[in-house]
Amino acid sequence: MYGLVNGKVALITGAAMGMGAATAELFAQEGAKVVIADFNVEKGLEETEKIKAAGGDASFVKADVSKEDQVEAMVKFAVDTYGKLDFALNNAALTPDDKPVADMDMNYFNRLISVDLQGVALCMKYELKQMVAQSYGSIVNTSSVSGIRPQPATPAYCAAKFGVIGLTKCAAMDYSPLGIRINAVAPGAIDTPMLRGALEQFNLEPVSYAKQLSMLGRFAQAKEVAHVHMFLASDLSSYMTGAVVSVDGGYTAM
Repeated sequence: MYGLVNGKVALITGAAMGMGAATAELFAQEGAKVVIADFNVEKGLEETEKIKAAGGDASFVKADVSKEDQVEAMVKFAVDTYGKLDFALNNAALTPDDKPVADMDMNYFNRLISVDLQGVALCMKYELKQMVAQSYGSIVNTSSVSGIRPQPATPAYCAAKFGVIGLTKCAAMDYSPLGIRINAVAPGAIDTPMLRGALEQFNLEPVSYAKQLSMLGRFAQAKEVAHVHMFLASDLSSYMTGAVVSVDGGYTAM
């Protein structure tokens, strides 16, 4: 359809479902070689086979992004398999927490931070080593509207997503002069299994809740975020780095 990522090698974490899977499918459809990384082996392999069945080029690697040795092995797998790394989407994340600060479950707080924030830092550490050696590359980190406009009773998630934006801007300052662009995407209410699970958990009615979270009065489809990822991976965004792109139906402007 576009040819924007044809021939590029893309590493996508949290790619077994949701926005990660939609991005992997779109990139493969448009000619990219895709490395699907996820700790869920069953879902990750299913997504890989789905892409292959549609004629795309995809490989799966198991990775818990909170573990440095697994992240290092994940990036090595991508480069060993395809010879380079043009684009990385650091997208793996856990379901948001649901208690105010005084009632936090510190075990879950630490686990969420280790995946949603530390995981992004670890992924960038090893992706950047490869991209510095190449003298080019594009990285996109998944933040959230919760990293711009905090939500109540989600202290770990908000802290992580604010932190992702800080990491993105800091890394952009350090590595953009070396030919590597680093941006963040802040999705709003995206129709994914994670969102549907949250709606059920908090007993929220989807249609009315969507109107609260979007000027457009609906949830986004995961592919609508994938299109933004493809733009940021391509040369069309060649003058963008250190940016935070909200894909939220206008929520952060309300």
